[in-house]
Amino acid sequence: MMRCYLLALLIGVTPVPAFAGDAQPMIADPVLEARVMSLSSELRCLVCQGQSLAESHADFATDMRSKIQGLMRDGMSDEQVVDFLVARYGDFIRFRPPLKLTTALLWLGPLLLLVIAAGLLVISFRRRRRRAAAAPLSDVERRRLEALLADGAEDGKA
Repeated sequence: MMRCYLLALLIGVTPVPAFAGDAQPMIADPVLEARVMSLSSELRCLVCQGQSLAESHADFATDMRSKIQGLMRDGMSDEQVVDFLVARYGDFIRFRPPLKLTTALLWLGPLLLLVIAAGLLVISFRRRRRRAAAAPLSDVERRRLEALLADGAEDGKA
């Protein structure tokens, strides 16, 4: 909440503070209010970006809820309202943008990073194993290792 408030101040939008008295319904029709709040919870506040339009108290979110209410009163369905907002603000306004060419990296990026990390880990283990197998111990190193192991075994018995 505080982050949204500070961000709103930085970009020049006057945020609306949240008070306990703000719990009153903003629309007289409870069915329309439920539709507006349900749809608003699926859309991102472009000022706060981490909050939905339903959660945000920024002026932008308040204006968008009013715009959604007006569009719904004009007879638009939820899908038509979302299409209108996406046409105006882009897919970023959705919390769950659709999978298409322009958003493919957004959806597949984490999986791609996981596959790359796993591949690098496998390559690293294989190189380490090859280095260990390629460089056997010399006679001097082998005798020293046997001496260290023998000293360790004697210390364990004492």
